[in-house]
Amino acid sequence: MYFAALLARTEDGWEASDTELDDVETLSDLTELAREASVDDDTVIVFIEQEDAWFGIVRVEGEEDPRIFVSDGAAAARSSYGEILTKELLGDDQEDDVPDLDALDLDGTEDGEPVEDDDEEEESAVAAEAVPAAPVGDRLILADLGLTEKELLALDTDALSEIADALGAAEVLEAVR
Repeated sequence: MYFAALLARTEDGWEASDTELDDVETLSDLTELAREASVDDDTVIVFIEQEDAWFGIVRVEGEEDPRIFVSDGAAAARSSYGEILTKELLGDDQEDDVPDLDALDLDGTEDGEPVEDDDEEEESAVAAEAVPAAPVGDRLILADLGLTEKELLALDTDALSEIADALGAAEVLEAVR
């Protein structure tokens, strides 16, 4: 089960809203969602949490590239929304697994042989194994907003509440929850 929230900074402080991720399939979709919540290109923090398994933070400011942090790369890579973030952070090496046709010794007997197609789940599991079971991404993502790298890395369960508290947005977030 996922929980997602947007924290948008305004001149009056932070505004919080929970958000639906149903239409989010890429980091671009997530970034666009954040920019739509932005007021005057101010900071927007997207928080995604999968029940006590991992959390991710995406920070969007204007047209700059988003900054990303994920609490547990391996756990996140095994989930759909987490995979979006870890692929961006660690690169998508899936294309590197395609064999170089010039390097293969093809003698023509391959024609007509059934092609074995790996399940997407297997590929996802293999990709998740390559992701470290540790925090990945920008550890200073919230440092200028009051949450140091050390504090961020120490977060475990109920991370969103602690992040919102450090940002001074705890009350507006609780109203959304």
